[in-house]
Amino acid sequence: MVLGLVLSVPAYMIVVKERILFGGTTMLLELAPRDPRSLIQGDYMALNYKLSETLRQQLIEKSLRGRVVVQLDEYAVARFARIQDSSRPLGDSEHLLRFRKRGSMVRIATDAYFFQEGHADVYTSARYGELKVGSAGDAVLVGLRDEEFAEITPPVSN
Repeated sequence: MVLGLVLSVPAYMIVVKERILFGGTTMLLELAPRDPRSLIQGDYMALNYKLSETLRQQLIEKSLRGRVVVQLDEYAVARFARIQDSSRPLGDSEHLLRFRKRGSMVRIATDAYFFQEGHADVYTSARYGELKVGSAGDAVLVGLRDEEFAEITPPVSN
């Protein structure tokens, strides 16, 4: 019974993430610069979203979870509208995005994008994190985009 419970929780989480990937809204979050290297974990880009900085300035509490309301522009770039107030319904062009604040850091989705070792140069042009976001605001990072909103893909190795 315990083994069944232990296995069912991760399986449920995978199903939830898969639903977001296939049915979620695509949003682009503008990136703030970070160092794309980790000697222990291999190559990756540490992500810091500009929206996180906006939220950090809006929030006073030391530890907080919540949802931010964003509006998407014509390129699907998410722009801060307000912190979600459960008594105020969403407008037609508004979407939710979950966040978590701990100390001075605000986290949205994941804060790292891993890629194959030796491909760091490909990702230096990244300006946006591409997320799939469910109706409740849960987000999954699916890729990175450049300043022209083009998907950044690694070179094909032979």
